[in-house]
Amino acid sequence: MVVRRTIMVFIVTLVAAALVSGCERGTDPVIVEPPEPVPSEPAPAPDDTPDLAALEIAFTPVADGFSQPLLVLGAGDGSGRLFVAEKGGLLKVVRNGEVDSEPFLDLTGAVSTESERGLLGIAFPEGFGEHGRFYVSYTDANGASVISRFLAEGDSAVRASETILLRVPQPYANHNGGNIVFGPDGYLYTSLGDGGSGGDPMGNGQDLSTLLGAMLRIDVGESPESIVEPDRDAYAIPPDNPFVDDEDALSEIWSYGLRNPWRFSFDRETGDLWIADVGQNEVEEVNFQPASSTGGENWGWNLFEGTAPYPPNRTVTEDQDDFAWPIVEYRHPIGRSVTGGFVYRGSAFPDMQGVYLYGDYVTGRIWGLVRPADGSAENRELAETDMRVVSFGEDDEGELYVVDFGGAFYRVEAR
Repeated sequence: MVVRRTIMVFIVTLVAAALVSGCERGTDPVIVEPPEPVPSEPAPAPDDTPDLAALEIAFTPVADGFSQPLLVLGAGDGSGRLFVAEKGGLLKVVRNGEVDSEPFLDLTGAVSTESERGLLGIAFPEGFGEHGRFYVSYTDANGASVISRFLAEGDSAVRASETILLRVPQPYANHNGGNIVFGPDGYLYTSLGDGGSGGDPMGNGQDLSTLLGAMLRIDVGESPESIVEPDRDAYAIPPDNPFVDDEDALSEIWSYGLRNPWRFSFDRETGDLWIADVGQNEVEEVNFQPASSTGGENWGWNLFEGTAPYPPNRTVTEDQDDFAWPIVEYRHPIGRSVTGGFVYRGSAFPDMQGVYLYGDYVTGRIWGLVRPADGSAENRELAETDMRVVSFGEDDEGELYVVDFGGAFYRVEAR
């Protein structure tokens, strides 16, 4: 029998979030109240909690002309470069608003772009500026999810340097997930959707014998505690992963019960993990995992869509203490595809300090969420845009960006 371990357990009481822009009651995201507050580590002082009611944001264009951009990020090497990944397989460099004429990496011959496939994730480990290693997540020509390591020389990657670390077959062309991020521990985290189609027909979300429908945590040689030599090995399993001693589970799994965790991020100050999971027909959700977590959370899919039973007419027989619940969720039609963002930790806009920004791909709405020191949560809509909000990004200084799938990205600014 699989043992389910949950770090934070939320009851299903819903409290309406702050109403803005004349929205009717019940149409904004709602906070899912925990029975006992789960503070960040370290928790901000009460008087440091941002004032969401007074926060206004604006979007300053940085660069455009991209073909279906999916993400933007800095490399952490002090160069000031921004890297933009296009769905079709090109990774481009932007300097001071100007796009380099040649791509940093060209995977157009290797990437499948059907449906939700493509070049889906980029991650630069600490020390990239010295050793040149970086990591890429994409769906290959056969539709499998792939994580590879490359070497860079100056302003371009060495295409022939690719080393495939992980390959996971995908039964359908949607719900690939595909984000990759280095955590504060130096391990590589990646998100995989439930395998696609609709309703998780294969039951992958609750199946610990598959990597689908899960957040993975692997050692690729970039952690101080690593047992891997990145020039020789693919990856290893961190010894403190939650299921390493469970013969019924794959040891790469960090948490599970996810439908399509398209974008997730770590708070660079606290180490807390934020996971936005795209819903089926009714509920979009944002999940919060504190830095103190030791993994193993079951986020509920496909038994629950957010806090709602799935299918909607299903009689709930499970012990709800076996699940971790969203920190915030919203119902269709105010949004139909949640896009996770970042907690702002830059220095240019103090009024935005500590605010988690997230949005919706379909409606273009953008919200801010904060967690006061008592572990509660506050949420407010900050903008209605005409963007297809496909991703948010963070540069080396902690400044934030929003990516419009239509071909541009913008700096997020408080005003």
